Amino acid sequence: MNTQRAQHLFPALCVLLLAGTVTFLSFTREPADAFLFPRMVSVVMLGLAIWNFYRAASGLSKVGSGFTVDLIKTIAPGLIVLVLYVFFAAKYLGFYLSSLITFFVLFSLYDPASHKEPRVWVKRLVISVVFMLVIYALFTLLLKVQTPRGIFR
Repeated sequence: MNTQRAQHLFPALCVLLLAGTVTFLSFTREPADAFLFPRMVSVVMLGLAIWNFYRAASGLSKVGSGFTVDLIKTIAPGLIVLVLYVFFAAKYLGFYLSSLITFFVLFSLYDPASHKEPRVWVKRLVISVVFMLVIYALFTLLLKVQTPRGIFR
């Protein structure tokens, strides 16, 4: 197997394992009604992950050069923030507060605008709050999905 195919295969395998785990968890957790929406999303995600893995394994995926050291250095801070969000913040701070904080941190990490101008920070904060209001309206008001409440019950 050549290096470029391996560089496509590794991320495809990671995505497939993640999709499989999420799908498994969505079908094994109770109460079942609370996991209807995650089940639908996870099954679609699993299907797409299987297709992506097939393309990587068969060599059909020829776009890009795979993971490089520079790319890993760029992605690593975001992955660390996301791991903290998934394994700590969402459970203890609640879904909405932790999502707001995580979105704001990720936006600040990857926004190319200056980190020295106060108006840019205000813009990031406003965008983060508006984003979370949309997520709140979608999950709580429209879909009636139960989310982790955390310490602020």
